[in-house]
Amino acid sequence: MPFSDVGEVRCHPHEARVFEHGWQSWSPSGRYRWTDAPPRPATETIQVLAYRPETPVPDGVFQGEGLLAIEPGDGSVELWSAPDPLTVPSIRVREDKGRLVVSADGPVRHHRSEHGLGRALRDWADSMAGSTAGSTTGSTAGSTVGPRAFPAVPPMWCTWYGYWGKVTDADVIENLELSHKHGLGADMFLIDDGYEAEIGDWLEIRPEFGSLARAVDAVTGAGHRAGIWTAPFLVGHRSRIFREHPDWLVGGAYAGHMWDQDLAVLDVTHPEAAEHLVHVFRTLAAMGISHFKLDFIYAGALAGRRHEDMDPIAAYRLGLELIRRGAGPGATLHGCGAPMLPSIGLVDIMRVSPDIAPTLYPKSGDISQPSQLGARLTGAAREFLHARWWVNDPDCIMARPEVEAREEWAAHIEGTGGLRGSSDPIAALDAWGLETTRRLMVPTATEPS
Repeated sequence: MPFSDVGEVRCHPHEARVFEHGWQSWSPSGRYRWTDAPPRPATETIQVLAYRPETPVPDGVFQGEGLLAIEPGDGSVELWSAPDPLTVPSIRVREDKGRLVVSADGPVRHHRSEHGLGRALRDWADSMAGSTAGSTTGSTAGSTVGPRAFPAVPPMWCTWYGYWGKVTDADVIENLELSHKHGLGADMFLIDDGYEAEIGDWLEIRPEFGSLARAVDAVTGAGHRAGIWTAPFLVGHRSRIFREHPDWLVGGAYAGHMWDQDLAVLDVTHPEAAEHLVHVFRTLAAMGISHFKLDFIYAGALAGRRHEDMDPIAAYRLGLELIRRGAGPGATLHGCGAPMLPSIGLVDIMRVSPDIAPTLYPKSGDISQPSQLGARLTGAAREFLHARWWVNDPDCIMARPEVEAREEWAAHIEGTGGLRGSSDPIAALDAWGLETTRRLMVPTATEPS
């Protein structure tokens, strides 16, 4: 839809502040002066991977995805937002003859607050969680989208930032034993990217990893929960699914380039592809896995030709419902790289920032990309979502000596109520790293800030 003007704020632009909310987990979010240059994608590929691909931001405007707020400078807040999680417009503000003019490419609601930005954001998040939206399958039509309670989630240990894509079953078992030895308190052990043969072939194991069953059995046999990473809506061009089932792919959808290959999108509206998706998660759950990290799931909401004529956001929500069907009602679904508003009510835990990295600054200068700075800025800006929409995931504890500014990252984690998870090789931690990790590994806060 074209953009249409939906409101204005009469104020001196140089006294105003604008809060932009990004489309998905990795999209920058924050509060900016009118004279600031807000974060924008460094490349066209990053626009796909970490921003909203269909609505790049023109020069001279601010833009939020489903939420934009303006502080005129008098203590009030003017906020424009999506009407519900199924309809998520892009919302822009531009200067025009001393006015700030707001426009949107879809329907919006307008809210005004006299109690500051923090209160306005918290009240808005509460109202959005209390809105209603029907399930794509019709099973929860008319129910409120947000959960009613947020039980404490125990801490975890994750393979990713210590072993990257070269993880083995022996690495998992070694750190399971070291967590016990050092009293780190990890309850769930998450096997991240690197166990799978190819992106899209989730039940085929990379030979160098070893045995997925062996790793899962070791974790569950020690009385812990087992978790696994997938990118369920991605299909890599090297995968067996890509070669054998081109009819299962969303036509014309490009999900970016990662793992040295282009990425296609699984069409969850195709009956056979949907059955495959349910089968993958049912099979993993039968192995004893109960925590599912769902990564790069922005792909499920990309536009393209689907088997059924379905809106991309509706198709995305259908995909999450299919995953829940396979994983089971008691499984934990953990979103990452996920469209924020469309995920309300469908994931239990949500990454609210870009990836952390051993470095303070991103290599590209784009804070949607892995870095400590980007994770801190966007994570802090979205803390108000914790225990309102889901359990926030601020990303993992990294406390080994080579991590830049590790003290500042630990302080950021300590200030959040969200998921705590260590991702260092435990053997690489020095005395400070062990003590800090042990101190930070606590359950999540059950009440919002």
